[in-house]
Amino acid sequence: MKMLPKFLLSAALVATMATSFSAVQAATPPDTLVQAWQIDDIISLDPAEIFEFSASELAGNTYERLINYDVKDVSKIYGEVAESWTVSDDGKTYTFKIRQNKKFASGNPVTAEDVVFSLQRAVLLDKSPAFILGQFGFDKNNVKDKIKQTGPYELTMEVDKPYAPTFVLYCLTSTVASVVDKKLVLQNEKDGDLGYNWLKTHYAGSGPFSIRDWKANEVVVLERNPNYDKKAPLARVIYRHIKETATQRLLLEKGDVDIARNLNPEELTAVSKNPDIKIDSAPKGTVYYLGLNQKNPNLAKPEVRKALKYLVDYSAIADTIMKSKGEVHQAFLPKGYLGAINDNPYKLDVAKAKELLEKAGLKDGFTVTMDTRSTPDVTGIAQAIQSTFAQAGVKLELIPGDNKQTLTRYRARQHDIYIGQWGSDYQDPNSNADTFAANDDNSDNAKAKPLAWRNAWDPGPLTAKTRAAVMERDAEKRAQMYKELQQAVLDDGPFIVFLQQIEVAAERKNVDGFVMGPSFDTNSVAQAKKN
Repeated sequence: MKMLPKFLLSAALVATMATSFSAVQAATPPDTLVQAWQIDDIISLDPAEIFEFSASELAGNTYERLINYDVKDVSKIYGEVAESWTVSDDGKTYTFKIRQNKKFASGNPVTAEDVVFSLQRAVLLDKSPAFILGQFGFDKNNVKDKIKQTGPYELTMEVDKPYAPTFVLYCLTSTVASVVDKKLVLQNEKDGDLGYNWLKTHYAGSGPFSIRDWKANEVVVLERNPNYDKKAPLARVIYRHIKETATQRLLLEKGDVDIARNLNPEELTAVSKNPDIKIDSAPKGTVYYLGLNQKNPNLAKPEVRKALKYLVDYSAIADTIMKSKGEVHQAFLPKGYLGAINDNPYKLDVAKAKELLEKAGLKDGFTVTMDTRSTPDVTGIAQAIQSTFAQAGVKLELIPGDNKQTLTRYRARQHDIYIGQWGSDYQDPNSNADTFAANDDNSDNAKAKPLAWRNAWDPGPLTAKTRAAVMERDAEKRAQMYKELQQAVLDDGPFIVFLQQIEVAAERKNVDGFVMGPSFDTNSVAQAKKN
């Protein structure tokens, strides 16, 4: 990447920022926002590959998409790079007109050619998030015919079926649909890689900030993009990788960072008493759930699936272990999504669970394992569930491991029970319905491997109903279809959804305008400032 001014990112400054600032005035520079955050999940800065929480937030602050949505009301979709769009009568061709006079951070103009290149490039590279575009029938062989430039500031996109327009549009708000600077990217292309190896660690966008530097497991520095339409109040934003939450708290209290992103409930309670610190929170499109592998003969019994749903103390988990960081939610669609069910029909009821287990021929209970990621939150939740399961004779053995270990077993269907999180890939309800309620092929060698497949569950008619829901163009009818899908999974599915995540940030009182949106790529520092 470009060399940074020494005052910005010298190794000594990054390493000793806390010491140097606190020694002088216990405050970060007035034009710089410093965040303490666990950012060790970043593996790439290329929007065609980004699929992790931290990198998605970075992309949301540094790249633009054709369209976006209002974080306060996700039903309101608006043009970002696009000035306007139309849909053909047959529902298959989308025509976009591009805003003129927009520029990338490089100074190059943003044109329809850049948008077409960006969408085609994501499909051609075929990295993890490419399926979001691929579900509309695009592949390496046809994408250049299906997504075409029709003028300097106009393009068309032809999908394979007349989907609900909102489904298509929400997918275009995802990170993978970010607009990249074609000229700059191709200047750094090698061996036909479409600039991939360069863009993994560099930047080519038009958002409010540009990415000036990334040092893995250490720091990311964003710098104001002078060519952005609405000038960012801050000159730069620095994300410091601080793994220990206690260290984050200390730095925040001393004024060496402006925002701490990973404090635990006890630390949040403590800092909330500090008059110089405020707590901000927002519900995210992420749910916590248990996946019950239907290859396990006990878990495959409908009565057992139902019994376990009555053996979770939902309220206790939300009020203690996940206090301020999650709220009880039991449907697979998060609150705020089209058709989301917000009823929570299950509660801890040991007598009811015992009755169901007896019907299943398991009066004395049974033994089962649960793959558990070794983080404080997940371990605490798992131990709480272990305790309540035991009240009905279900002996739950926890198998701890790091995220890679537990996910590898889960993705290979080698678990009994898996405890994890699922974050929506885009704001349309199909993002979750397609994984919780549909499974086209339940065989071990299936090509598509949604969560239903991971848990070896054949949802029967729900798969067809999920496919039909994306084709329904009437919003009210479509919402009802998703309500029915959620109810069916609540009643009989192999998933115990127990929380919707709440993201919490502790901020210095002088920070204003940091927005936490419904998804991680809508957490915004674009208009953040310090008073």
